[in-house]
Amino acid sequence: MPQPPPAEPGMREEEVDTPALLLDLDAFEHNLDSMAALIAPHGVKLRAHAKTHKSPVIALQQMRRGAIGQCVQKVAEAEVLAWGGVPDVMVTNQVWGARKLARLAALARICRVSVCADDAAQVAAIEEAAAAAGVRIPVLVEVDVGAGRCGVPPGPPAVALAARIAASRHLEFGGLQAYQGSAQHIRSPQGRAAAIGAAADMARRTVEQLRQQGLPCPVVGGAGTGTFGLEAASGVYTELQAGSYAFMDADYARNEEAPPFRHALFVLATVMSAAQERIAVVDAGHKALPTDSGLPLVWQRPGVAYAGASDEHGKLVAEDPALRPRLGEKLRLVPGHCDPTVDRFDWYVGVRQGRVECLWPVAARGAMA
Repeated sequence: MPQPPPAEPGMREEEVDTPALLLDLDAFEHNLDSMAALIAPHGVKLRAHAKTHKSPVIALQQMRRGAIGQCVQKVAEAEVLAWGGVPDVMVTNQVWGARKLARLAALARICRVSVCADDAAQVAAIEEAAAAAGVRIPVLVEVDVGAGRCGVPPGPPAVALAARIAASRHLEFGGLQAYQGSAQHIRSPQGRAAAIGAAADMARRTVEQLRQQGLPCPVVGGAGTGTFGLEAASGVYTELQAGSYAFMDADYARNEEAPPFRHALFVLATVMSAAQERIAVVDAGHKALPTDSGLPLVWQRPGVAYAGASDEHGKLVAEDPALRPRLGEKLRLVPGHCDPTVDRFDWYVGVRQGRVECLWPVAARGAMA
């Protein structure tokens, strides 16, 4: 059941009930503006990834700054965005199952919706759903450019699948999905550059082989917050799919030459126990903060570290007893991984200069189908 909002506009930040998902609006807007400015000289387009924010409100703010549409990973996320007024949504994933594909095809009546495939059987299933709905769906061929997850090999296998799509009366060949996800958190800039250089070469060769077969490739999509500048400068990518840049989590900040964005997303927590000399316990543990990408950072509290979590407790350790947070104190925590953090909350609490300005629903929370 959705929870009631933890705050009201006009409240001071320290009055917000916790744990709460806090969005620093000044930092957030700076990030959106910065991304638009950074990619503009390269002539590439931003198709921001909504698996990060799960919010039509945020999607439309990105599009007002030049994004051409949104990416999602699930049909349910696409539905929330389409119903929320987003006109162009790409499912950067494979969709399998008649019910899911029927839902996807139904969306094609209210927005432009596209999807990825890496198997001829998937293409046939999408084709059947599109025919039944009386719509035409763009399908991109996902190419494995080094992540070792989904995708056909580059070159002839990708060309063959593209030809199958292009031959359909109910589908159109939408281009290539060439996302190198495993490169995003390679710490060294040299390592990231090598991985994306290899991915771009594979995509470039495949585009040329498509051209030789008379198949134009309108889109080459990929890129993430950790590498978007490399794809933008590659001369082969046409759409960038970064998402975390809007919030900038702690793990991206650990990259050498980290992405040039500000921390905008926080979990606001309250010190609920301070019974030990150097230890304080906050009300945000595993259920509020995923730790798959490391522990959160305690914002602007030098000498205080988030040392461990249990279900409902986060243990803070101070280097010196004098630095220990006091009972009842509210602290901002920078999550290690913003995407699953957002999915734990029903509301964004937008704050500006210490005051609550807005409340936005995390409309696609739990949208896994």
